[in-house]
This record gives sequence, structure tokens and C-alpha cells, in this order.
Amino acid sequence: MTSYSAFTTIDNKADAEALGEALERMEPEPTGVGVFEMEDGSGLWEVAGYFTETPDKAGLALLEVMHGARFVVSDIPETDWVAKVRRELAPVTAGRFVVYGSHDADKVPAEAEPLLIEAAMAFGTGHHGTTLGCLLALDHLATEGFVPASVADIGCGTAVLAMGAARLWPVRIIASDIDEVAVEVAEANARANGLEGRIECVEAAGFGHPVLAEAAPYDLIFANILKGPLVALSPEISANLTAGGYAILSGILNEQADEVIEVYARNGTNLVQSNVIGDWTTLLLKKS
Repeated sequence: MTSYSAFTTIDNKADAEALGEALERMEPEPTGVGVFEMEDGSGLWEVAGYFTETPDKAGLALLEVMHGARFVVSDIPETDWVAKVRRELAPVTAGRFVVYGSHDADKVPAEAEPLLIEAAMAFGTGHHGTTLGCLLALDHLATEGFVPASVADIGCGTAVLAMGAARLWPVRIIASDIDEVAVEVAEANARANGLEGRIECVEAAGFGHPVLAEAAPYDLIFANILKGPLVALSPEISANLTAGGYAILSGILNEQADEVIEVYARNGTNLVQSNVIGDWTTLLLKKS
């Protein structure tokens, strides 16, 4: 069955959210509406509605006039997304780590540290430059002989970074995300990797959870999110690091890296190395 999308961009958050709310009231109703800030540093916001029936052209035209937008309507053919992801997501090697789906279990070298992420849970698989960069930074720290006593993965998504740390060290590891579904996925992935009980998964914004507060400070903090939240969280991340502790940060477009480095330096957490993969930069920082 064919479904449909109606997509536009808006130049500020308030107007984008207002348009998103208006889309939700359309008839026929959309099955979902998304409002997201674009990751290219343009300051634009994406607004999209998804429909199982052909969207009302007159209704969209009215919203265009009211909100100064221009929708692009597209057909979305029925696709077996899990099968598609399985075809396209080959195992990824990041130093000693190999991220793979169960359909590729036979391709994981015996000496590798395996990280199983199923195709149905394919965000945060290691194929994106941000996740790959974080795993490479983790591998670098381990190669240098670093052994933390506690680890936090802030904005954990699939918890692939928390699981990587759990493969290396028998220490306390807490993975948090603001999204309830992401926390459930993180818990499921920990179980699938035989790491149940090794990683505590909590729903929290930043460090706003009693479990995170009780376990602080941390010797290693991951935050693979976006530049805006990373800058906003810089005082918290630095405050929750031990002296000599490391932060691995990503979700940073290459042109944004200098600003993030500067903000963290003002909070006493300084650049050790950076790694550029495609459009994305990963930072390894150390608290002085």
C-alpha cells in the first residue's frame, strides 16, 4: 500500500511547531507529524506529515498561505524496511569492535568485540560517522591503557557505546536517553548482547536522574547527540567528570567543532584529539 509524505522547511522553531500542530488537525489525519531542526547548521526546521491516504491538497495549500510554507508531496511505496536495512547495513569495524546484525553473525571475526544491533533497531548502528567516531575514540582509550571506574552514555540511543564500554571493562555503566522508546531499545540490546545487569538504562534529560547523580562523577562520558545540546550540557558534563576523566562527544558537524571545543575548554575540559568522518567530527576531551 502506498503512503504519502508532505514536507517543508521553516526558518524558526516556533513557526515550525505551529505548522506541525496545524498538520495534525488535517483531514484525512496524518499517521504522524515530525518537527526537527536540520543538522546542517542552516537554522532551518523540517516539518513533515505522513499519510496513509492522499493528503488534502486544498488543506495543504491553505496551510502554505497561513504559515508561509511550500509543501512537497511525495508517494512512499510500501517497503520491507527490515529486509532493506539487512541488505544495506553490512558489519562495521571500528578498531576492535564489530557492529553487526544477527543475519551477519557468521561474518564477525573471533577476535573482535561484537556489538549486536538488529536491523529493526537500526539507528545508532555504527554506520553513521558519529557512532563510528565514538567507537574509534573508545578503542583508542583502551589501547592507551585507560581503565575507568564508571561510565555514562548520555543520549544513548541504541546504547551501542555503553555496550562497547561494557565489553572492555567490568565497571558501572549508566545509559540515559530523553526518549522512553530509546531506553526500551537500549535495554533490549543489552539483553541481546548478554550484557543484562551490566548497563543501567534510565530515562533522563542530561544528568537529571537520581541514578546518574548518585553514580557521579564519571571517568568516561559519552554524548553522541547534536551541537546545541552538547553546548548546553557542557557545564554539566564537565562537572560530572573526574579530574583526568575523558568525554567522547559527537553529533557535531565539521564546521561546528571549533565552537564545541572552545565551550568545553572554558569549563576545564580540553581537546585531546579529533576525528573527522565524512561531514561529522568526533571529539575526545580530557578534564584538567
